[in-house]
Amino acid sequence: MIPIMSPLIDAAEIDRVMDCLQSGWVSSQGQYIPAFEKAFAEFCGTGHGIAVSNGTTALHLALVTLGVGPGDEVIVPTLTFAATANVVIYTGARPVFVDVQEATWTIDPQQIEPALTERTRAVIPVHLYGHPAPLEPILKIAEQNRLWVVEDAAEAHGAEYRGRRVGGLGHLGCFSFYGNKIITTGEGGMVVTDNPGWAEKARMLRDHGMSRERKYWHPLVGFNYRMTNIQAAIGLGQMTKINAIVEKKRRVAERYHRGFQGLPGVTRPPEASWARNVFWLYGLLLSSGNVQERDDLIRFLSAAGVETRPFFYPLHVMPPYEGTGPFPVAERISRSGISLPSGADLTSDQIDRVVSLVREFLGG
Repeated sequence: MIPIMSPLIDAAEIDRVMDCLQSGWVSSQGQYIPAFEKAFAEFCGTGHGIAVSNGTTALHLALVTLGVGPGDEVIVPTLTFAATANVVIYTGARPVFVDVQEATWTIDPQQIEPALTERTRAVIPVHLYGHPAPLEPILKIAEQNRLWVVEDAAEAHGAEYRGRRVGGLGHLGCFSFYGNKIITTGEGGMVVTDNPGWAEKARMLRDHGMSRERKYWHPLVGFNYRMTNIQAAIGLGQMTKINAIVEKKRRVAERYHRGFQGLPGVTRPPEASWARNVFWLYGLLLSSGNVQERDDLIRFLSAAGVETRPFFYPLHVMPPYEGTGPFPVAERISRSGISLPSGADLTSDQIDRVVSLVREFLGG
């Protein structure tokens, strides 16, 4: 089986984890947590990193830190993983969905202003599948309407918007380190920001709302969103190779690009002139827009030993969020999209085999 993704783990992680185990600092205290936070914040070009238990808690923590709560509304692209909207519900606020762009598969800035109300407090642009959202117009709308921008960069470590890495361009940025992400800590996440006040509040909320100066004094109702020292040890090892991983993933994408060049009936993943895509998952759109054809391709590849995935369902078609829409661009991308094996360790032969099988199925 050629897997959809696999982590790159070697001595850089193993040695740090063994050191962590031998030191006895295995829970949410220890030297690796602040070291990982510092390294990742610097990678994103921000002053502060707050390590948490996963990418979902990162998003929730960011919204709570900004004061989003009951009665508020948050603009969310409908084409994203469910966590992006679920965390809005956790705060007591309401997600308001908008469509995405054909050109980037990410949130369409032109759809944001019509969706604003007096209750809107924030926008969550999602850097979907590793391609940056068009942040400049989003930040302009946010400034004009006094909104927060929380970047969902769970799938986009190292992606760039106009030469700057995502995560550090909005008010807060959120990342996931799940096992299939560009770098991993098994489970885990990070909030990054340049605002020291928000960083301090997020650290307090992460640890039960406990004062960092007065032990067991809780001025806030917080959460247990802490990362373990073991996870941070893995993360610090991953940081030694993050740039190499990003470059490897771009080389994987380039070989796919060449392999699918000229193949009728497919659209290759985008990379806008202002963007640097990290191709978390390399996706194809079938031009027919036929979900049955897409699903038949998934089954065909699986029978040949190739793991794939369909694209995310738009959130507005799922039971918790039904009743909004239609959002035709997101619906069309979702039903025609297939993600191919995208690991940084894929060999040229594996990529060529996937290309050959897709071409065989599509008659190209």
